[in-house]
Amino acid sequence: MDFKELGLSEKTIQAITEAGITAPTTVQSDVIPSILHGKDVFTIAPAGCGKTYSYVLPLIDIIADKKAHNILIITSGAQASVTVSDRFAVFNKYHEITSGDVDDVEENIDDEANVIIASPKLLSDLLDEDKIDLSQTDVLVVDDINLIKKTHQLEQLEKVLAVLPSEKQNIVYTNRRSKETQALLDKILQTPEEIKINKDEELKAGAEETAAAVVETPKEVMPKEVSQPAPISQAEPKKEKVRKENKSEQKKVLPRRENGKDAEALNLVKKYHTFGRNTPAFLLAATELVEDN
Repeated sequence: MDFKELGLSEKTIQAITEAGITAPTTVQSDVIPSILHGKDVFTIAPAGCGKTYSYVLPLIDIIADKKAHNILIITSGAQASVTVSDRFAVFNKYHEITSGDVDDVEENIDDEANVIIASPKLLSDLLDEDKIDLSQTDVLVVDDINLIKKTHQLEQLEKVLAVLPSEKQNIVYTNRRSKETQALLDKILQTPEEIKINKDEELKAGAEETAAAVVETPKEVMPKEVSQPAPISQAEPKKEKVRKENKSEQKKVLPRRENGKDAEALNLVKKYHTFGRNTPAFLLAATELVEDN
């Protein structure tokens, strides 16, 4: 299955293709059509399986088609909010309003969608200060409710939910089902379509995609989902080994592949899957370490 079969627009697919993404993951295949059809969705999915794309991509089309005006995305913290914002910026580029549109028709500015991305704590503070109005929310995304629980923000989340309208599309993600969050889920979701992604199968699929992706570097490297790249710490011993070589040998050339990539780096990518399909090119490039004189 490809992204066109999921119902995404040509403009969104063009941005996806330019980002070097060739096929949807399991969670994207299952979730995107449901969101495009306006359904409530509850998804249980492990981290790193592409769940952020699974709601960002269809929401871009929903906004472009003016099917929703006010979208609220609740994340577990600032870093997650920045990641989601980056995704919108990359995949929305062919839908953006042009300067000609703004100059010619001033009311187009007021017709633009409002997308708010924030943690429950920040939203709660803004509500206390009367600096935000969430009463007209059309689409609510909660990503991820279990992480929100772990960061002790369920009370603030409940406060935010209390001011939202009852009539809206609700999209909720969690990495695991939790008794502590069930009461809130019952308040948010209205007869949702429940989607569960098998962690072992998804990781296996991700490993196969990673092995295929490292052969060709993506045209545009996307922001990474995982904040701590394992290959960096694994590479440290190499420097020490080179320093202990005979000083008469001025430089040590690391193993290369024919395509100019570091064989050991490729092996680490396949082993740890830290960056999914979007491993930065500079981590895969064959390099040379030079001895200090």
